[in-house]
This record gives sequence, structure tokens and C-alpha cells, in this order.
Amino acid sequence: MTCQTQLNVPVALTIAGSDSGGGAGIQADLKTFAFHCVHGTSALTCVTAQNTQGVSRVDALPPEAVVAQIEAVVSDIGVQATKTGMLLNQEIIQAVATQVKILGLDNLVVDPVMVSRTGAQLIDDSAVQCLRDVLMPLAAIVTPNRYEAQILSGLAIHTLEDMQAAAQCIHQLGVTAVLVKGGGMTGSLRGVDVWFDGQELSTLKTEQVETHHTHGTGCTLSSAITANLAQGKDLGSAVRCAKDYVTTALNYALDMGQGTGPVGHFFPLLRS
Repeated sequence: MTCQTQLNVPVALTIAGSDSGGGAGIQADLKTFAFHCVHGTSALTCVTAQNTQGVSRVDALPPEAVVAQIEAVVSDIGVQATKTGMLLNQEIIQAVATQVKILGLDNLVVDPVMVSRTGAQLIDDSAVQCLRDVLMPLAAIVTPNRYEAQILSGLAIHTLEDMQAAAQCIHQLGVTAVLVKGGGMTGSLRGVDVWFDGQELSTLKTEQVETHHTHGTGCTLSSAITANLAQGKDLGSAVRCAKDYVTTALNYALDMGQGTGPVGHFFPLLRS
């Protein structure tokens, strides 16, 4: 006898790079989607050789290959929400933006991966401009870290007031909502995020988790927002639920490798 269980589950698409260490990028996104009972699909933009100590090599895929992956998923399976992570160069960013418009991809979460949490710029200036001018206006929400928010707003960010001003400046670029992340801040502002949607300016706080193992938190937050949007939550609820998920995952961060370990995406299995 053949037993078939038919489940109608939401689908999310991540367009991002691969992390061979499994802590960030596509790997973190798919783990996060699975935790939220959302079927995860992917379009790979680049392959990285990396571990808990850093990245040693990055190879970009041709834009045509990225487009083919997106078309293959959307034409057959369909998606309820999409996120972008590391897009690497101007050509890939332009190709992705074109597909978002042609295919009508709603609930777009743009994690503008351009600067690491330590402040190192990861993509060149032409790619930054393309991301800002072409892709971000298509987004439901943009989730820059402190250093990315500085580039996008042109403001130095040291205080909560700076974060709020940056969120308002970035909103003027045409995005629906902005979440300036405080993971790169210090002291009492570490982990404090600022939300702005053109009307509501809010400070979102969760408990501070004392751990060195924070690899993949940005990818995980944006993919959790995406998963919640795919489930039908409104944008504000999706963000709050995603922050709670990341905070709990940080409480179960994995001490592995010789550097910065990943958060515990599957923390229910780690609980004793």
C-alpha cells in the first residue's frame, strides 16, 4: 500500500551565496525556513570556501545561471516570499531585480549584504549603487546592519538617534520598511534594532545574549522574516517573531570550529 500525505505548505525562495561552513548564506536560510515549516527553495549566486574563521575564496555564478534558477522555481512551484542575501556584483543584482519585476515576486526581503559586521566592505561601489537604486525600491523590507546603514544613509552611526535618522534616510530610497540592525553596536545598543515604515518609528529590543558564536545572525533574521511573511503574517509581526527566533537560536549557539560558530537554528533538538 502506498501512503501519501499531501500538505499545503508555504514556499519561500532565497537568492544568496553558499557558506561551506553551514552557518550563514543559503544553508542558514534553508535551515530557518525548515524550522518555520516553510518549504525552502534557492537560487545560488556565488560559492564561498569558508569556515568559522573566515572566507578564503569566492566564486560568482553567471547572472544567467542565477536567472535560470529563479525561473525554474517560480514557474513550477511558486513562492509566497523571497529574500536576497549576498548578490556579489552589479550584474547579478541587476538580473535579480529584473526577475523580481517580471515574475511579480511579492514579500521581498532584501538583506543588503555589502559590509561585514566588523566593517569590511564586501562588494564594490558600483554594486552598492545598483543595490540601492535598482533592487531596494522593490523590497517590502530592507535589513541593513550598522555599517550597511551608514553607507546607505551617508550618516555615521554611534547612537540610537543615529540609527533612527539612518532608518528614515534609507526609507526615502523608496523601500516600504527599514530595519536597522544593532548587532554591530556596542554596550546597551547591541542587539537593539530600529524599525521605520514611513509612519511608525520603533525601537525593538530583545534580551542580550552573551556569546561569541554569532555567525549567520543577519542571514537568519532576514530568512526568518521571509518565512513568517510566507506564512501570511503582516510585516510587523514577521519582524518581531523573527527577532524572537534569532534570540533563542543565539541562546543555543554552536561552539564548533576555531573561530565564530553559528547560531543554533534547530534549537528545539538541542534542548535537554
